[in-house]
Amino acid sequence: MNNQKMANQGPITQSKNKKSTYMKTTKQIELTAAPAKSWPLAKHAVMALLALAASLLPMSAAENLHPAAANNPTAIRPFQIHFPEADLVDLRNRVLATRWPEKETVSDQSQGVQLANLQALVRYWGTDYDWRKVEAKLNALPMFVTTIDGIDIQFIHVKSRQPNAMPLIITHGWPGSILELVKAIGPLTDPTKYGGRAEDAFDVVIPSMPGYGFSGKPETTGWNPDRIGHAWDVLMKRLGYKNYVAQGGDWGSVSDTGTGWAGSAARSRQTPARGRRTESRNCFSWRTRLKPAFGDT
Repeated sequence: MNNQKMANQGPITQSKNKKSTYMKTTKQIELTAAPAKSWPLAKHAVMALLALAASLLPMSAAENLHPAAANNPTAIRPFQIHFPEADLVDLRNRVLATRWPEKETVSDQSQGVQLANLQALVRYWGTDYDWRKVEAKLNALPMFVTTIDGIDIQFIHVKSRQPNAMPLIITHGWPGSILELVKAIGPLTDPTKYGGRAEDAFDVVIPSMPGYGFSGKPETTGWNPDRIGHAWDVLMKRLGYKNYVAQGGDWGSVSDTGTGWAGSAARSRQTPARGRRTESRNCFSWRTRLKPAFGDT
């Protein structure tokens, strides 16, 4: 990859071990602003609801399409989403059945989220939100699932038509999902269509972190950023990428640091003690956002 691209995308940082962190996922939607008047908040809430819906609805709706996976868990299996309508109706009913507290006694937000704003948000999710539209949007992308370290990892994998595209793995944050990164796929895989250069193209991999979206849920503790980073390194190798770059925001950036460390450790084991070391890592971690492609996500 040329130096100009690296300069445009911010500093490349050396990966280091990070302290194990227990990431709670019970607070999927944090209401701290006026959602009835702010579309950006509703847009961010979409990502949270995707994770919430995936946790409430039966995973078998998508996974039962590939029962042969049990014979080869390391295989890359096609993945599609389709939830029964009855489950969607049940979820909407539970959202609309919210029991409301009394109205605040002030006209500002000094006592917390205002009741009217909260009711408007719940009404949006209960009546206006079109899950089938989102489902179709995701199913139009090449999605897959593979088992790594005992966990099913679901991911999007879009290859550029440019022959020398740089492999890039992108990790979402918390709360969040792969949905917040979908609009970056076009500019990254086909930059010439968006006014960029062919040499700026990437092959894009966007996984759901364990316990998020459509990836499996860990049954034990220990899935800290370093372990997730190691899983991403396994994923990229399984897809045939020996060298790649990583990008993430929020918790995604921490996990990407673990990815770089995993790549460094693997590279160190493969380097002969007396051999000339020409490359210390096989993963560079970008801690900053790719602004031209992502915009305001």
